[in-house]
Amino acid sequence: MHGINVVELTIVIVLFLLVTVLGFAAARWRRAESLMHLDEWGLGGRSFGSWITWFLLGGDLYTAYTFVAVPALMFGAGASGFFAVPYTVLIYPMVFLVVIRLWSVSHVRGFVTPADFVRSRFDSPTMALLVAITGIVATMPYIALQLVGISAVLKAMGVGGELPLIVAFVILALYTYNSGLRAPALIAVVKDTLIYLTIIVAVIVIPAKIGGWGAIFGAASQKFPSGVILPASGQLGYATLALGSALALFLYPHSITGVLAASNRDVLKRNMSALPLYSFALGLIALLGFMAIRAGTKPIGTDGNTIVPVLFQSMFPSWFTGVAFAAIGIGALVPAAIMSIAAANLFTRNVYKEYLKKDATSQQEAKVAKIASLVVKLGAVAAILFLNPQFSIDLQLIGGVIILQTMPSVALGLYTRWLHRGGLIAGWVAGMAAGLWMVYEIPKLNPDGTVARAHFGGSSFPLSKLGLDSKAAVYAGLLALLVNLVVAVVVTVILRAMKVPEGVDGTAETDYTAEREDPTVRDLPDPLASAPPGTAGART
Repeated sequence: MHGINVVELTIVIVLFLLVTVLGFAAARWRRAESLMHLDEWGLGGRSFGSWITWFLLGGDLYTAYTFVAVPALMFGAGASGFFAVPYTVLIYPMVFLVVIRLWSVSHVRGFVTPADFVRSRFDSPTMALLVAITGIVATMPYIALQLVGISAVLKAMGVGGELPLIVAFVILALYTYNSGLRAPALIAVVKDTLIYLTIIVAVIVIPAKIGGWGAIFGAASQKFPSGVILPASGQLGYATLALGSALALFLYPHSITGVLAASNRDVLKRNMSALPLYSFALGLIALLGFMAIRAGTKPIGTDGNTIVPVLFQSMFPSWFTGVAFAAIGIGALVPAAIMSIAAANLFTRNVYKEYLKKDATSQQEAKVAKIASLVVKLGAVAAILFLNPQFSIDLQLIGGVIILQTMPSVALGLYTRWLHRGGLIAGWVAGMAAGLWMVYEIPKLNPDGTVARAHFGGSSFPLSKLGLDSKAAVYAGLLALLVNLVVAVVVTVILRAMKVPEGVDGTAETDYTAEREDPTVRDLPDPLASAPPGTAGART
């Protein structure tokens, strides 16, 4: 095996086999009478306590792509790459106000997806379908990006070709199909343990080897014209990107899946307080990019995502590098599994059940969801095989722009029903059109400033394109959301003046504060949950 680091590869394979065994064994963990129910297969029985939920959400939100791409951005672009840290600090106080209400109403009404909630709250199958389609489309490139993390590790170990990626995802698909959400929940414990071990060792050993933190920041200051401080022209774009990313994070269906799997509201309260520990770890991960500058690390070819793997190889013995590479690889499998399950839940509940088979049983729902999860993973692998990985990264940025357009119906809907269902649909259409137009108009630039691609090159929209005399750029997702809200409000006022029916709210005010012990919170899975949300057959 010329060119392949046998020690690193062996350790990666051994740890991968370990998590594969855990993935299949997870079907017997917290064993249910049957996994053929979305509450069991797709939400882990809604029974996860504080520790498992913490690992599950951490494994879901802090992915392998984060591990390789954030330091690579710091290495290549400097301070602007640090945006991921403030947005993960911002998100938890904000989302705290949302997720506990969503958990309560979902447990009272048996909702499995955010689109279920929108369907019942606004009595609008159309808006629910739009939320479901948006979630699936935004999630697909996110899954594909996890393969980018695995690919970077394989390149560093000298393993070529696409076959290892395909094998890894086939095995992932099989144990996810078999065990549902229990598999990534159990594997997340291993993944996060390895990542924390790797980061703690890295931030102690690497600075000691290359002259300390002063030398690290000094080397970064010399590389970038503005040093390690963000230039004034980039501050507005940085702030709006951080804010927009924070607002979008818990609108993604995989984030909501982790929330609904928690056993009670107190679990979520504790997690929103403890999850910022991951943000601290993310800050340390980001600084690996500056360490690579000081160490003189060069990426493999033109793939900047290989910066961290190459840095580890130059700083650690092969056995520890193998452990770090396994952490990145497993860190790809956990979120990919959760994302595919979340997308499958959306398709099953809000497309298949709503439009194709309204009388579907719980067993039929689970079967369709399992098959849908396989199709989603197949699509992700196809995206890597047939699309440029850089284009997949750009698609994920677009995903953040479009998932934000579900905020008025999902997040605001948890607090108010003032917006008319027609206004929400009109706002979604306007926001989506504005967002896609803006990202279409953003070029992809080469390091020397020349245009590499004329369209879909990022998510920072220059204000000059709106006729403003400014060199600043703003996150396109926030501008699109503003358009969405303005249109939704205007259309709501018009429809109310015309006395257009608003539909019937399928929820009650007390649903949003219900605790696990409340009599309205059903024991799930509940056979009555198989009726379409908001219909006469559903429990109310």
